[in-house]
Amino acid sequence: MPFIVLQSNLAASTFSEDFLKKLCSSTAAALGKPEDRMNLVVQPGLPMLIAGSCSPCVMLSVSAIGVTDTADKNKEHSAKIFEFLTRELGLTEDRIVIQFHALQPHQVGKKGTVMSFL
Repeated sequence: MPFIVLQSNLAASTFSEDFLKKLCSSTAAALGKPEDRMNLVVQPGLPMLIAGSCSPCVMLSVSAIGVTDTADKNKEHSAKIFEFLTRELGLTEDRIVIQFHALQPHQVGKKGTVMSFL
């Protein structure tokens, strides 16, 4: 049950429903998770600065159980996600930052309990 949060100073119009569906599909594939388990939020139009510049940029947070817990896994995920974001948004790699967070089943609530019991 991955959580994807994309924050950007790009306009809301950049992030159509089609883009959200493509981002869901791309990140699900990169993480090896089914699309129907993905949770995604896009926060556009934010005042942002990356590497000393307010030029168009994206910060992406990826939180998941069991697939973001090693450097080797995250290196693979990063390459796939960067390829998608640079292609779809026309940004260079230096304008994108990704944070990976390893979640434990007891840290994710669903259906009135936590994933440990589902």
